[in-house]
Amino acid sequence: MVEFRLTQISDTHLTRNFAVLTENFHRVSEHIDAHRPDLVINTGDVSWDGPTSRADMEFAKELHRMLPVDCRYLPGNHDIGDNPSAVGAAPSCPATEEQRDAFISVFGEDRWQFEAQGWRFIGLNSLIMNTGILSELEQEEWLTSQLAGANGKPVALFLHKPLFLNTPEDLEEAATAIRFVPQPVRARLAALLDAYDVRLVASGHVHQRRDFTYAHTRHIWAPSVGFIVPDRMQEVIGVKETGLVEYRFRPGSFEVRHVRASGQVNVSLDDIFSR
Repeated sequence: MVEFRLTQISDTHLTRNFAVLTENFHRVSEHIDAHRPDLVINTGDVSWDGPTSRADMEFAKELHRMLPVDCRYLPGNHDIGDNPSAVGAAPSCPATEEQRDAFISVFGEDRWQFEAQGWRFIGLNSLIMNTGILSELEQEEWLTSQLAGANGKPVALFLHKPLFLNTPEDLEEAATAIRFVPQPVRARLAALLDAYDVRLVASGHVHQRRDFTYAHTRHIWAPSVGFIVPDRMQEVIGVKETGLVEYRFRPGSFEVRHVRASGQVNVSLDDIFSR
């Protein structure tokens, strides 16, 4: 049966400063080379610190360019800065138009759509949500048109931050609000998606693997390619391991495979800074 094979990687956090992260990326690259999907999507935090180091983004793009298949990108908070939430303090490095433009100048885009095997695939920049900058409104209008233009096709949505922990109405504590698409924009986005046949929402950001279904939508959290966050800094809400996610899309259905590349290691953030 003809199918569209897609590999999601996330939170690669690439920089010349930490070779262990590059090594994990190379192991994932070898896995991709062996299996040759039709497309790779990196759902953000492509670089270690894009807002202060364009060199990190350029190094990350250089490594992705060597992948044997095409790759599409979405920004994470480590690429363009973070977005404010109705819960918790304002981010120390807020997402701006300038940082977004810098990301686009390296990676070519910060949102996209395409179709394959009877599906419409949409990628969103989740870091400009709730910022009030011009591109946020432009993206909202664009998303509405892309969903309407699906014309009944099932939709697979990709973004950096998960929509929510368990339900759209979750009221996270201040310390965890930055993990998800922030309120109040989350409520509007969830209502918009609910009006269409959105069957998959795929994200990263949390550095934990998770797979659950809410209403008619399956939510996949891809783990980090690069490292895990120690429990003293982040409680367990999924599976803490490095890895990637593989999808197979057929007309009207899809399969998910949770994978660790051979030789990929569970590097802790503590380990990175102790080297």
